[in-house]
Amino acid sequence: MDKLTLENFEQASELVKKVTLPTDLVYSEYFSSQTGCKVYLKPENMQYTGAYKVRGAYYKISTMTEEEREKGLITASAGNHAQGVAFAAQKFGCKATIVMPTVTPLIKVNRTKSYGANVILHGDVYDDACAYALKLAEEQGMTFVHPFDDLDVATGQGTIAMEIVQELPTVDYILAPIGGGGLITGVATLAKMLNPKIKVIGVEPAAAASMKAALEAGEPVTLPSANTIADGTAVKRVGEKVFPYVQENVDDIITVEDDDLVGAFLDMVENHKMVVENSGLLSVAALKQLDVKNKKVVCILSGGNMDVITMSSVVQHGLIQRDRIFSISVLLPDKPGELVRVATAIADAQGNVIRLEHNQFVSTNRNAAVELRITLEAFGTEHKHQIMQALREVGYEPREIGAKLY
Repeated sequence: MDKLTLENFEQASELVKKVTLPTDLVYSEYFSSQTGCKVYLKPENMQYTGAYKVRGAYYKISTMTEEEREKGLITASAGNHAQGVAFAAQKFGCKATIVMPTVTPLIKVNRTKSYGANVILHGDVYDDACAYALKLAEEQGMTFVHPFDDLDVATGQGTIAMEIVQELPTVDYILAPIGGGGLITGVATLAKMLNPKIKVIGVEPAAAASMKAALEAGEPVTLPSANTIADGTAVKRVGEKVFPYVQENVDDIITVEDDDLVGAFLDMVENHKMVVENSGLLSVAALKQLDVKNKKVVCILSGGNMDVITMSSVVQHGLIQRDRIFSISVLLPDKPGELVRVATAIADAQGNVIRLEHNQFVSTNRNAAVELRITLEAFGTEHKHQIMQALREVGYEPREIGAKLY
């Protein structure tokens, strides 16, 4: 275990400055008030390629011989690593081939191509793309750049810890997302070198907690599935090479449910005006499980590459989850003035109608009941109850139903 040395980390920290933007810590009043700690954000979502991955890719290429670079680079990725390798290879003037699953969103494919990479679409999932990339590497003699199970790549990712400690020397906790283990390996190993008192916490999606499973087993294990909205960290098996460093340097693992990521997305957009992808939000979503007070905590926001449709879906689910959007069913007689009474009660309670469906055929006796389905905007759970109570007070019995925005 002599690859991750302080000398290499220092060298990498200087090198990656050529291809990274400064991501100075952002103090969060909101998350600090929620936790009782001083919470800082490390916004790697603001990098050129929208994620930290360019650090590891660039440092990895810098360690190669001219001969290895001339052979061309190849990797497999559906997202941030693809763009990181393509961008770094362009800076070194070497060819890069990226194998991406056929289901990769067009915007990610085009962005990767925009950095000069040759993109090959193959297979339905990452594993298929990776197997094909390894096959091409062997057949054509290209140099494979692994997304996470490579100690040079991990060294490059660890430069984040160097910047955190330089800017906030008294940091107590660093929270970092875990997918395959490259980021947490570099960050934890360097943080402990710089100050052994720093606690490094890894955060995984609960449905893809491959590092937690590996630590419990004492070795990497393969999960049966990794089904999570945090697609950038949906890894069934962590890296063999990086695992020993995680065992030695990571203090704890926190797992986060997808619902908590949805809430964290809303918090980030509303309080910091930043778009952070679901995987990048793991560190923020884990704050509510971090049982400490009066500590200085840094959350690494690992990336911000999220397509608009996904963003829209997450926002809608977040609003529903927090009762800021809800739907009710109200039965009322089919006679003039009833709709006005319902609307007036809602307006008096400061509710805002988003959608209205009037169904006259819910009962064969229309005089007894027609159904009104209303989707409303509220300030939260308490306000939702106030609106429903206002309807009861004028003689209706609202029944909450599943909210629909489309």
